[in-house]
Amino acid sequence: MSVLELLDKLDQIEILYEPIYSADGHRVVAYEVIGQVESEKSIINIQQFTYEKDVPADIRAEIEQLFVRKSLQTIAHLIDDIGLYIPCNPELLMLDLGESYFSMLKEIVKESNLTNITLVMAEHKFEGEMQQLHHLIRYIKTYGIKIALADVGPQTQLENVLLLEPAILKINVGQLNYNLWGAQNHAFSTIRSLAVKMGTQLLIENIETVYQLQHGWKNGARYYKGPYLQLPHKEFHERDSLKERFRNECEQFIATEKKLLLHKYEEMKRLERTINTIVEQVNPSSSQQEKLMQLAKALENCAFRIYISDNNGFQTSPNIRWKDHQWEVHKEAIGKNWSWRPYFLLNIIKMTKDNKGELSSVYSDIETGELTRTYSMAIANEEFLFIDITYDYLYEHNIVN
Repeated sequence: MSVLELLDKLDQIEILYEPIYSADGHRVVAYEVIGQVESEKSIINIQQFTYEKDVPADIRAEIEQLFVRKSLQTIAHLIDDIGLYIPCNPELLMLDLGESYFSMLKEIVKESNLTNITLVMAEHKFEGEMQQLHHLIRYIKTYGIKIALADVGPQTQLENVLLLEPAILKINVGQLNYNLWGAQNHAFSTIRSLAVKMGTQLLIENIETVYQLQHGWKNGARYYKGPYLQLPHKEFHERDSLKERFRNECEQFIATEKKLLLHKYEEMKRLERTINTIVEQVNPSSSQQEKLMQLAKALENCAFRIYISDNNGFQTSPNIRWKDHQWEVHKEAIGKNWSWRPYFLLNIIKMTKDNKGELSSVYSDIETGELTRTYSMAIANEEFLFIDITYDYLYEHNIVN
């Protein structure tokens, strides 16, 4: 469909409302507005059309505002207590510094209801001056309007997320499927951690299966939408229409997750008991390299590196390193300081005061690049033993994450 054909069919824009469900209440908390125009050969999504660079910006802005105006006029009286997500191309918003778009919102929606409006924009497609957009959005937010960033993923610029401070990050469930999650885990775990620190909520969209719903739930998303839940419709759905089904599915997710977590907890405790027993028997110290080698051989099924440091993080022993199917001694590591590592000194204090070992979170080893965990514990003479666990052991015992 050409632009001229679309302009001729603007009175035929079909407006649909897709329900957004919350994980805490298991009910509809908002609707996302979808606009489309159908011809004999194709269907044009209005929101996607507003990002077509080969169409003049003023025409795209006119079409976007016409669509938003029409969608709001239809249901403005219904949004006293329900959220509404509406499209807002930031490039088009900046044409007149938001004057026409924002004036339209205030004209149709009561000011007391502007807090129920969320503007959905694709940050990574904006090519203008981000600082100017930030200033405009900050002003719009003073009216209680929220911002949602769409298509969040590896292409997202984290500094822009920090600058714009959105209330919602929208993630397409296609980027959370089993095959892609492993390859993109670092990107999404970073985004998820950033969202937690900012108080920003995750919304998973395009959910088609119960597995995808579970995957989003397991990865900390609060909001959900997609055909598995309900299809977009011309009218609002009953807010509690899926409450019982959603609740039952969440209870199954919880039962499955608790079982996995219990297994993981037991495996980590088993590893800790094994290490503690062997360390007690060997009684290693930095001055006795043969005992460190003895310890390494006893932990051959789970460890790939062992070393000792003092309470300031200075390494007092060589690295005992598994390489080419044998244990090697790397003395060049003696004297290196590891206090710069996150939580290192806090863990030293905890091990000293609590008199028990610490199993770290998963991280990528600097030397090998593989995921690992480090078990650390206090030993004699104010020294601390560090044991790096192999990825194979973590994976085999399901304690990678």
